[in-house]
Amino acid sequence: MSERAVWSVSELSRRLSATLEERFPTVWVEGEISNFKVYGSGHAYFTLKDEGAQLRAVLFRNRVRRVRFEPADGLHVLAFGAVEIYAQRGEYQLVVELLEPRGLGALQLAFEQLKERLGRDGLFDPARKRGLPRFPRKIGIVTSPSGAALHDMLRVIGRRFGEIHVVVAPAKVQGEGAAAEVAQGIRELNALGGVDVIIVGRGGGSLEDLWAFNDEMLARTIAASKIPVISAVGHEVDYTIADFVADVRAATPSQAAELVVREKQAVAESVGELRRRLVRAMSRRLQAQRDRLEAVRERRVLTDPRRPLRELTRRLDEAAARLVRAVKSSLRHAAHRVELVTRDLRSQNPVARTRQDRRRLDDLAGQLDRALARGLDRRRHRVAGAVGRLNSLSPLAVLSRGYSLTLTASGEIVRSARQVAVGDEVGVMLHEGSLAARVTARKEHDDRPQV
Repeated sequence: MSERAVWSVSELSRRLSATLEERFPTVWVEGEISNFKVYGSGHAYFTLKDEGAQLRAVLFRNRVRRVRFEPADGLHVLAFGAVEIYAQRGEYQLVVELLEPRGLGALQLAFEQLKERLGRDGLFDPARKRGLPRFPRKIGIVTSPSGAALHDMLRVIGRRFGEIHVVVAPAKVQGEGAAAEVAQGIRELNALGGVDVIIVGRGGGSLEDLWAFNDEMLARTIAASKIPVISAVGHEVDYTIADFVADVRAATPSQAAELVVREKQAVAESVGELRRRLVRAMSRRLQAQRDRLEAVRERRVLTDPRRPLRELTRRLDEAAARLVRAVKSSLRHAAHRVELVTRDLRSQNPVARTRQDRRRLDDLAGQLDRALARGLDRRRHRVAGAVGRLNSLSPLAVLSRGYSLTLTASGEIVRSARQVAVGDEVGVMLHEGSLAARVTARKEHDDRPQV
């Protein structure tokens, strides 16, 4: 061991740290932020990385306050600081003194970040913005008492309407603490009472000069104001967060004064025009009333007061005549109805009805006798015809012509010689009477000559 140079871990760490501090006292490092986290102590720890390596970095609390934008994972930045070894963990890290966004200025990035955040919270919503009072009696101005902006606004207000009451809340408009003073001025004017509108303004300048009006606390104070706020910061091309949050944005402080104060002459002319319109309207109304009065005076009810009585008397006579005609008509109608009812009663008399029914009964009996006679005659003719037909078809009629009918002993009609035998007794039916005979001979074939 006496031949070896053996260092302790602490000694090696000190030597390496001294070498790094000597070789890299300060450096600019470009990379992408990852794992960014702010601890309760206020210190921020993160990692800078690129495609091939990563470097741990620390941003102590007193340096965090100097960073104008909000560091976040994925943001490409330039970091300036010294490389040190953190002996307790055996790691080297970059102690950051300055931090800038790559490709975009820190103030511009901070502006965009704050604008996006407040926009999500609804502070730029047009629906929450209020209109300006038409004739304000008291105007509040938050600005620097020594700045040119205040003198410009007072000059415009005095020229247009010098009688308006102006309350100035003095405040810094640039540098450290300016945003807090402007916000305090807005709160004081709200607490004062009677203020109709507030102008927050200052003259033009660089982005750094106007930065106080890009403060989140000031933006939320403007949004919380119960009095309409006009933002008049910088020149026409300058835009701040206060411009987006305010109820109205004016391009310059002078324009803000013009927005809230109408010219006295214009107001006087407007009042004069209103007076002339009122006089014309009243004249037209008076003339209309005169015309109505003249028309009423010329009405016949006033020039001839007895005319309505005559009209009523005539109407009464006509109504009486109509009433008499109606009564007579009703009486005639009632007499006619009585006559009809009397006729109905007479027709419903039992004696008259009995006579009528007897006549109807006699008529029906005669009709029945005649119908029976006609029916008997028709039936006699039908019977005679049927008898004639029966006689023409009766065997007895055939017998009357010289024919006879031979019957066997059992009563069957003999139609063939084969039905009887020699010696059988047969009966012969004649037209008049009958004979008892016995068969002595039988011939099955008829030898009579054919006629």
